[in-house]
Amino acid sequence: MSQETVKKPGGFLNTIERVGNKVPNPTIMFVYLIGIIAVISAILQALKVSVTDEVVTQVPTEQLQQINEALGGTLVPFNLDTQTITSLPDYVIQEQTIAVRSLLSVGGLEKFFSGFVDNFAGFGVVAVVLVAMAGVGVAEQAGLMGALIRKIVKVAPRSTLAFILIFVGVLSSVASDAGYLILIPLAAAAFLSVGRHPLAGMAGAFAGVGAIFSVNLLITPTDSMLTEITNEALGATQEPLTVTANFYFSIVSSILIAIIATVLTVKVVEPRLGPYDPAEASVDVVADEIDEAAEAKGLRYSLWAFIAVVVGVLALSLPSGAPLRDSATGALIGATPFMASLVFIISLAFLVCGIAYGVGAGTMKGGDATVNAMAKTFASLGGLLVMFMMIAQFIALFNWTNLPTVAAVEAAQLLERINVPSVVLLVLFMIVIFVLDIILPGVVPKWAIFAPVFIPIFTALNVAPQTLLAAYRVADSPMNVLTPLMVYLPFIVTIAQRYKKDAGMGTVIALMLPYTLVIFISWVILYVAWFLLGIPWGPGAPVGL
Repeated sequence: MSQETVKKPGGFLNTIERVGNKVPNPTIMFVYLIGIIAVISAILQALKVSVTDEVVTQVPTEQLQQINEALGGTLVPFNLDTQTITSLPDYVIQEQTIAVRSLLSVGGLEKFFSGFVDNFAGFGVVAVVLVAMAGVGVAEQAGLMGALIRKIVKVAPRSTLAFILIFVGVLSSVASDAGYLILIPLAAAAFLSVGRHPLAGMAGAFAGVGAIFSVNLLITPTDSMLTEITNEALGATQEPLTVTANFYFSIVSSILIAIIATVLTVKVVEPRLGPYDPAEASVDVVADEIDEAAEAKGLRYSLWAFIAVVVGVLALSLPSGAPLRDSATGALIGATPFMASLVFIISLAFLVCGIAYGVGAGTMKGGDATVNAMAKTFASLGGLLVMFMMIAQFIALFNWTNLPTVAAVEAAQLLERINVPSVVLLVLFMIVIFVLDIILPGVVPKWAIFAPVFIPIFTALNVAPQTLLAAYRVADSPMNVLTPLMVYLPFIVTIAQRYKKDAGMGTVIALMLPYTLVIFISWVILYVAWFLLGIPWGPGAPVGL
């Protein structure tokens, strides 16, 4: 598609596009950020900037016990104030002075060079993404994801077509590009097939895929990445989050926001578009040829494979003493093998179902085809892995300078003095992320920048990291369908032009603007209500610390 084909809106949106185009590649951006924190840390160390705060320190009880045993067990803890024998606490509160350390010092340069490999090797996001995408990639390459989307669209009743398309769009975030490349064109065609305006179907599906991207009924690779980045930012100061830390909120958000997007499609977008005139279509409206018999056979095979996986997981989880239960308490939910295995279990389910579909539909034969599908998926992640390498360095070096801790203590003390309710601060945080998404789209790189800064600040205000992560999910997605920097926006314009010859960037942005504003406002209201009611965000994930 030539640049002349896409009509550029003027004024404010043109300015946004020009500014956004100057934002460097995310990988290069993290290189710049490392340079910036190196300069800032050197200046602040020269100014002897430090903070003094009360910190919780873990008592090395195990080491003390080992020393005691080595000395014959003759040592006992004694409280000088009460003159009695006592027991050691697990944690003590100490006043500690924390100074900024310069990355340009001898210690900082040593940390940069000697820790480069370890920083990347210890960055848990990499392994999580590779494991998660191994199964999802096979399912996508085999054609299972596209077949499922086509099947759902085909059987959807006219009265619920809009909701089903939007809700499938929400679910499609589990399979990376499938929602954009398969569902959105299908949604336009599905609306046209029942006499409704195809651009309304396209807009609704685009809203489901893009504007509600960060939540799902399933655990997705994005959940894994956000959780691991959160844990990297937490370090050893708190218990790490599980991948289900926002699961309850994600389920409710997926359904409720999909309903809101459906109402917008039916009550706002369709009436504005009016009746569709087929004469407006271009000559490119051609249905893709699909072998329906082979696809149906593949779906049957994948269904039986899915049942087999579910039975296997239940056998490993439900019985007393099952391998995926906690060996000490017998619990299934919490810090248990089952919860730690969720990413692998989901990936395994996609892998087995993808292979089964490929065998049934004839799209994938033999072990070589499966390995090649994984290799193709991993090859497509090359740029992401390079970005992860620099994100790992940024987080490790940023934490080493003590800049996050110093900023967090100063900010927390300032916020305590002005006595602003934490819910107000969370709403302001969401607004900031929402606006920044215009020029900095991408759920992972933004969180990698903001997590090390804001998690310590909100932790000092007794706001749990899962609460901040939920706020980030709300703020990140709605602008995805509006920013000119969305990588799929030219593709969406192309789809629009198939049904309306003179459609351009402005057409798509005008269609999606109501979704962005209404979804963001509605989602913020849902978040605030959830926070004030104190509902856990997920299993074992309360609102406060």
